[in-house]
Amino acid sequence: MPTTTSLTQKLAEHVAACFPGLWIQSHEHQDALTEIAQLCHDLEWELATWDIDTGLSVPGQTEQGGSSNDPLAAIKAINAMTTPEGTAILVLQNFHRFLQSAEVVQALSQQIYTGKQNRAIVIILSPVVQIPTELERMFVVMEHDLPNREELEEIARGIATEEGELPAEAELQLILDAASGLTRMEAENAFSLSLVRDGRITGDAVWELKTQTLKKSGLLSLYRSDDDFSSLGGLSALKAFCKRAMLHPQRGNPLKRPRGVLLLSPPGCGKSQFCKALGREVGRPVLNLDIGSLMGSLVGQSEERTREALKVIDAMAPCIAMIDEVEKAFAGMNGSGDSGVASRMFGMFLSWLNDHQSDVFVVCTANDVSKLPPEFSRSERFDGVFFLDLPDREEKDAIWALYRDLFEIDAGQSAPDDSDWTGAEIKSCCRLAALLDLPLRQAAQNVVPVAVTAAESVGRLRSWASGRCLSASQSGIYGQAGRASRSRRSVKREASNN
Repeated sequence: MPTTTSLTQKLAEHVAACFPGLWIQSHEHQDALTEIAQLCHDLEWELATWDIDTGLSVPGQTEQGGSSNDPLAAIKAINAMTTPEGTAILVLQNFHRFLQSAEVVQALSQQIYTGKQNRAIVIILSPVVQIPTELERMFVVMEHDLPNREELEEIARGIATEEGELPAEAELQLILDAASGLTRMEAENAFSLSLVRDGRITGDAVWELKTQTLKKSGLLSLYRSDDDFSSLGGLSALKAFCKRAMLHPQRGNPLKRPRGVLLLSPPGCGKSQFCKALGREVGRPVLNLDIGSLMGSLVGQSEERTREALKVIDAMAPCIAMIDEVEKAFAGMNGSGDSGVASRMFGMFLSWLNDHQSDVFVVCTANDVSKLPPEFSRSERFDGVFFLDLPDREEKDAIWALYRDLFEIDAGQSAPDDSDWTGAEIKSCCRLAALLDLPLRQAAQNVVPVAVTAAESVGRLRSWASGRCLSASQSGIYGQAGRASRSRRSVKREASNN
């Protein structure tokens, strides 16, 4: 069903049921006003609109007088429009700015009670929902939805009128996917900008507009890189799982849409790097959600910022949402020092994980599973819970090869003893060797592996993951005993080759 029909239908139903107070959240007032005006025309309702610039405007009437810019006068003006058997509609644009005044709140409250009797409907049109406590139970909130794919395609075809300006059908569908979440004006601007730059509609301008949305919100950061899976050694099972799920030809079906993965591992095993490489591999931007940035000093601000961040993520779909070290992000949810703020934020995030319908692939990483509640990793919140163990011999060889090449280190140099090293420690050794102009074996003396500095916690994590998590390195359930036997086989192969 088209978006315009949806708003018109909801509005018609509530007015017919005589709801005297309606709050429409919209970032595109002119489009919303056009729909409201068309509905009033079709059903023969009286319509008046008001904003602080032009004042009160009634179709078919001229200037309303000097008091037309007065919000109190605008509220009372609707009563003059009512008839015994008719319906009068008053649309107040951006009226949330005036609801800090006690006189305006009281006048609006009285008008809503009166409007129930004489079918005078007050509609507040605003980009935000900020209803004073006195009016909360009097208003019904509805959203003016963003344009759907059919409307976006209509906008694109209306702008790209010359031959060659519209891309092929397959590319156009990808661009429309990327444009999902833009307003009508933003979509027009993005498509027009791409025509000026490239002579045809492309996705670059669309992502530029979406990046601006993130900058303005200040709640998320966008990561786009040229690094793909070839820049990340090991993790073959995890790579295959995620790539197959996200590139499945039927992923457009909501019932078959991938949800995401939870990655557990000791620090430095490549969780964050995997997420960034995954975005490049499947052609999606990676949004990094920093829970700490959502915390606010005012009562209710943290929860509101969390809701706004999740709405932005939905609007940016299709995308990958990364939440790094999620156990630290919600570390205070079991305490009382924050008055339950962290618990409420965590509950909102869990509900969104379970219920969101947008094409968002969520990747959460964690280093300490003991701080995560069991309900976080239950089925249907994630497609899989993977454990990224310390790399085995084959994976280490692949990682050494990557970073030797990156830091231009002679391939003939022998590698140092890398027992229980992570990929981050191999990278650090290569970087230090290049930085200090040292052989790898000498540079390794400056590297202390996390398996030594945090041996107890790494051991506990591996024990917990055994039998509970999928293995990131090979298909199936991770098993600590099986991993040990594979490591011994690798060592024997290496010894026999030498």
